[in-house]
Amino acid sequence: MTIWNLLVREILHRKLNFALGVLSVVVASGSLVGAVTLLRIHDVHTNQLLEAKQAEMTQQMGQLQDDTRKAMLKLGFNVVILPKDQNLNDWYADDYASKYMPEDYVDRLANAKVVTVRHFLPSLQQKIEWPERKRTIILVGARGEVPNLHKSPVQPLVQPVPPGTISLGHELHRSMGVKEGDQVELMGRTFTVHACHKERGNKDDITAWIYLAEAQELLNKPQQINAILALECLCVGEEGLALIRAEIETILPGTQVIERGSEVIARAEARIKVQEQARASIQQEKDARENLRQVRERFASILTPVVVTACAIWIAILGFTNVRARREEIGILRALGVRSRHILVMFLSRHVLVGALGGALGFAAGALSAAYFGAAREGASLSMVDTGLSWVGLLVLSVAGAAALAVIAGWIPTMVAIRQDPADVLREE
Repeated sequence: MTIWNLLVREILHRKLNFALGVLSVVVASGSLVGAVTLLRIHDVHTNQLLEAKQAEMTQQMGQLQDDTRKAMLKLGFNVVILPKDQNLNDWYADDYASKYMPEDYVDRLANAKVVTVRHFLPSLQQKIEWPERKRTIILVGARGEVPNLHKSPVQPLVQPVPPGTISLGHELHRSMGVKEGDQVELMGRTFTVHACHKERGNKDDITAWIYLAEAQELLNKPQQINAILALECLCVGEEGLALIRAEIETILPGTQVIERGSEVIARAEARIKVQEQARASIQQEKDARENLRQVRERFASILTPVVVTACAIWIAILGFTNVRARREEIGILRALGVRSRHILVMFLSRHVLVGALGGALGFAAGALSAAYFGAAREGASLSMVDTGLSWVGLLVLSVAGAAALAVIAGWIPTMVAIRQDPADVLREE
C-alpha cells in the first residue's frame, strides 16, 4: 500500500477532521477573496456613479451655460470700439463719440478670424434737435449685426431697423402719443414707426433708431460710423480686455477698445458660479465614495488578518489532533521501515489537499457572496465581468495561498509526527 493510498483512506476514515480543516480554509480564503471583491465592486460602482454624475453635470452645465448665455445676452453689448482720437472724457460724458471711422471697419472684423468678440454692430450716434418736435433726442443709425464669418451663425442681440422706419424709446412715443404703424416726420423725412420700446430707465427712453444709411444722410456722414458695439465671448478669461485690445488693434490700428465692466463682471461671475457648482457636486460625490471606501478597507484590513490567523490556529489544532489520533499508525509504519520523509510527505500532502480544496471553495464562496451582497448594498446590478478582476489569477492565488497557509499551520504538528520514536509509541500502546 502506497503513501497516497494511506492518505486517501485516512481522509475517508476521519472525514470530520478533514472537513473541519477544509471549512477553516474556506473561511480564511473566502474572507480574503470577499474583501478584495467587495472593494473592487465599490470601485467599479464609484466609477459608474462618477461617470453618470459627470454626464449629468455635463448635460446640466450645457443647459445652464446656455441659459446663462441667454440671460447675459440681455445685458447687451459690453465691448465698444471707438476711433483712436476720441477723447474718452467726452465719450463718458456724452455716451457717444464725436470722432468717426469708416463703416467698412466692421466688415474687416467680420472677415478676420477674431475669437475674443462677436456680434459686431456698427452705429452712428449723435444728440440732435428734433426740429418737428422741438426737443432734444439721441439719434442712432444702425444696421443689422455683422456676424463672424468663420463662426457658426447665432441669433442677433438686436433686430435691425428696416429702411424707412423708426423705433422710438418709451419717453418719445409716450409723450408724442404715437404707436406702431404711425407716420412721423424727422428732419424733413417721413418714417413709419417700426417699434415702440418699453421703459428702460436710461438714455434709451429718449433715443430714436433709424437705418444706418439714412442716419448717415441726415447727419451728413456718408459711410461713417462713430462706434462698433460687440459682445465679449465666454471663452475669454480674466485677461479678457488685454486680449481683446491686442486682437482688435492688430486688425483696426486706428481704434481703441472700451469694456463695460459691470456687464462683463456679471457674465463672468454667472458662468464661474455655474462651473463651480458642477465641480463641487462631482467632488462631493467623489469624496463621499472615497471616505466610504477607506472605512471598508480599514474594516477589511482588521477583520481579514484576524480571521486568517484564527483559521491557521484552528488548522494547527486539527493537525495536532490528527497526529495524536494516528500515533499508533505512525509507530507501526515506522517499525515497518517507512522513512521519516515519507511520513512528512503524507502529512504535508494532506495539508496541501486541505488548503487547495478549501482555497477553491473559498474563492467561489467569497466571490459569489461579495458579488451578490456587494451589488445589493451598492444598489446596482453588477456582473462578475463588470468588476474587471482577473478571476483566473485570483483563483490561482487563492488556491496557492490557502495551500501555503495550511502547510505552514500544519508544519509543527507534522514535525511532531515524524520525530516520534516508534519503539516508544508501540511500547506505550
